[in-house]
Amino acid sequence: MSADVQTGTISTRIPARLDRLPWSRFHWMVVVGLGSVWILDGLEVTMVGSVAARMTEKGGIAISAGQIGTAAGIYVAGACLGALFFGQLTDRFGRKKLFLITLGVYIVATVATGFSMSVWWFYIARFFTGSGIGGEYAAINSAIDELIPARARGRVDLAINGSYWFGSAGGAAVALLLLNVFSGDLGWRIAFLLGAVLGLLILVVRRHVPESPRWLFIHGREEEAERIVDDIEAGVQEETNQPLEEPDKELTVRQREAIPFREIAKVAFTLYPKRAVLGLALFVGQAFIYNGVTFDLGTLYGKFYGLSSGIIPVFIIIWALGNFAGPLLLGRFFDTVGRKPMISGTYLISALVTVVLAQVFVHQVAGEWLFLAILVVAFFFASAGASAAYLTVSEIFPMETRALAIAFFYAIGTAIGGISGPLLFGHFIDSGSRSLVALGFYIGAAVMAIGGIAEMFLGVRAEQATLEDIAQPMTIAEAAEPEDGSEGGMQRA
Repeated sequence: MSADVQTGTISTRIPARLDRLPWSRFHWMVVVGLGSVWILDGLEVTMVGSVAARMTEKGGIAISAGQIGTAAGIYVAGACLGALFFGQLTDRFGRKKLFLITLGVYIVATVATGFSMSVWWFYIARFFTGSGIGGEYAAINSAIDELIPARARGRVDLAINGSYWFGSAGGAAVALLLLNVFSGDLGWRIAFLLGAVLGLLILVVRRHVPESPRWLFIHGREEEAERIVDDIEAGVQEETNQPLEEPDKELTVRQREAIPFREIAKVAFTLYPKRAVLGLALFVGQAFIYNGVTFDLGTLYGKFYGLSSGIIPVFIIIWALGNFAGPLLLGRFFDTVGRKPMISGTYLISALVTVVLAQVFVHQVAGEWLFLAILVVAFFFASAGASAAYLTVSEIFPMETRALAIAFFYAIGTAIGGISGPLLFGHFIDSGSRSLVALGFYIGAAVMAIGGIAEMFLGVRAEQATLEDIAQPMTIAEAAEPEDGSEGGMQRA
């Protein structure tokens, strides 16, 4: 432990003060200002799926269905690398600086996407759009969990993560309108530019969200942390006209101006190896099936069901709304019934229904509407489970490692499942073989089932618990170490 990065030891009640707050306008500002990243991601991903068929037509950019799948893989690769790059910066320099920078990267890159003149331009623009979104995940999810009260963290996180599908439905609706109003390649270009406009509106709200007080007091800026919490409490009391109860817990932490990357990695992945395996299993499972289907659903409907590019967004809107309903309707049970039964259940049920979906598809039972109905049921559960994967990795590791842990599991899990999924589905669809596409669904069902089984055996009972109780901050353990350097006590959570 290097002395040059340590400052002092303090006692603080900031976490308890934040967790005992009633729901207020401040929390809504956090939800709108930060949670909106999921709307942007849903907008981007589904926009490609909705306009893909038009882009492959005459007047587009001469791109094939297989290249659409490749572009999807490149977008996800950018998201993975962006999460890792910006994730470590988020833990080092703070949540707020990074969630403003990453949103700026997204806005510039999505404008570039709208002006694509060739396949390679499109590939590069999608890479940087993805890197901005990936960086957002690390900065945003860590900030949200540190600002939302413990008793509501599960349902709020799931609702926020589920808002991806609100953006997805919106993206498909915008594409439907623009593709039918504008001919040639103008409509899909405008669709991407509208994403940048939404990003600018979100930036206006986000500027008013404060830095995480939890991050501030650990990094030697306790006065600023206290001032922010004082302002939040004053606003809540003015809004509710009720006095706030006294916080009941106090933490003693050893402040650090900087925590080396190697120390963060050591704590996150040697002290909690079972949690590391759990995070990977959950992310690989949901990333494969979600990215594979989302990026390629438009081309699947066009190739196998003969739907026109102008009507495909209708099917995507219905599918997206079913996905949004999953975490919205099931979210509260993750705080009441519990994380383990709900996460394992949603993963396993979605895997089972996906097997049925593959059978219906390969044997051509009925038509596009039955396929859509079963798809909606499968992803109603998968969406709740996938949202809970982000919740899980954001709360089961120490606070100092939170953004990096989110980035690591998102990047590694998504790199394994999120890149292979679109590539496989894209090329399976391009082959024209129903059997190969069904194989893609079977693989997706298998990896979702593995995630559900991992949750059954390795899951953490984190419902309604404070973040500091779920995983003890590194600085608390350091504060408990004797000054003479003898062995201190970092507990396993």
